[in-house]
Amino acid sequence: MKLAIFNCLLCAGISLLISPIIIKWLKRLKFGQNILVYVEQHKGKTGTPTMGGMIVILSAVVGFFAFWKKNNMLASICILSMVFFGVLGFLDDFIKIKFKHNEGLKPYQKMIGQIGISIIISIFVYNSSLVGDGVVIPFVNKVVSIGWWIIPFVIVYYLAVVNSVNLIDGLDGLCSGVSACVISGIAIVLLLIGSGDMVYWEEINNIIIVSLGVVGALLGFLAYNVYPAKVFLGDTGSLAIGGFIASVFVLTRQYLLICVVGVVYVVTTLSVIIQVASYKIFKKRVFKMTPIHHHFEKTTHEAKVSRMYVIVTILISLMTISMYL
Repeated sequence: MKLAIFNCLLCAGISLLISPIIIKWLKRLKFGQNILVYVEQHKGKTGTPTMGGMIVILSAVVGFFAFWKKNNMLASICILSMVFFGVLGFLDDFIKIKFKHNEGLKPYQKMIGQIGISIIISIFVYNSSLVGDGVVIPFVNKVVSIGWWIIPFVIVYYLAVVNSVNLIDGLDGLCSGVSACVISGIAIVLLLIGSGDMVYWEEINNIIIVSLGVVGALLGFLAYNVYPAKVFLGDTGSLAIGGFIASVFVLTRQYLLICVVGVVYVVTTLSVIIQVASYKIFKKRVFKMTPIHHHFEKTTHEAKVSRMYVIVTILISLMTISMYL
């Protein structure tokens, strides 16, 4: 646990130090965000540096190598998935900036990239003696084996988690704050669960270490991302964070637990699905705007909305942790 805390502090320090440098660099390159015209409250944010997710990625990668240990296969995959999903997000952001509009990669292009990364990880999972085809049932710690179905399950899981995290990145400090709480929550749960298998426990312990490193990187980034944000995560950050979170839950077989710890992701995604379905079927909108944080933003300041999301996530994480004590 000491190494995990040290990694958290190291990554937070790196993130705090490099943020002003990268923000200045992004401004010089004119890598500013183009804001959607229908988000009236966000008009003044046009031009705010984006691609800030590279701050989180760089900090987490440095922390990963600083505390490199043996039996690091699963933690390595977590970091690699973060990097590869981050690269996909970078391409999306770069196209938005180059052509000066809010549409980057075509939806099918982004989907192909996400599916490609997910397929590689799903095949590893199925063939790995460390992970395999098991799905842990939360709170009772029972494992259900689903055989080769784990491959399509993992692919769909990645698509769901990565895009849910991407959807929640709509307000200053929202995605980074909520994600720091979600990752902290699962890391503590993993610590409490433990494992009788020493090799597997080493792998899980290394995931905990790298997870708290990402938390530290996010906290350092938050200093510049809370309202009024001086830099945005961009798809570079939101896809990278989504890829990392999905990997932590997948490689520890805690697939279903994200529905509890990451309930705000679930609610955010459901709000979009409900809105689209309602309009298609009944020609009526359930919410003033989706994702649902924009609905709340119509009557409440975005800084307060972000704070409430973080508070709710902390409380749910604490409740989840208490179930494993």
